[in-house]
Amino acid sequence: MTGKGQGFGFGLGKMKELADAFKKAQQVQEGAKRLQEELEQMEIQGEAGGGLVKVIVSGNQEPKRVEVSPDALNEGAEVLSDLITAAMKDAYNKSTATMRERMEELTSGLELPGFQ
Repeated sequence: MTGKGQGFGFGLGKMKELADAFKKAQQVQEGAKRLQEELEQMEIQGEAGGGLVKVIVSGNQEPKRVEVSPDALNEGAEVLSDLITAAMKDAYNKSTATMRERMEELTSGLELPGFQ
């Protein structure tokens, strides 16, 4: 005969842990959906040449627009190309950092494998 309070072999404590895990997963899923919507609406600016060229992307790296100062046009095609490339890299780095920070906020306090 088993001791009192043994339940069905896995105990009610395990059922509560399982229910809590499902609840946390649902919260993360809902938060991830909201985050994706926010990232799509965000505008993150990268720049180069002291602001001669600006590249604006969404929070999930979708290009939105490029702004080129008339002064940048005087620099020539090769320099302008380099400035645009540098501004694109700056915008990309800022957007990925923003995405990473927001994901960390979303998963903070949760004990999820791969997100700690």
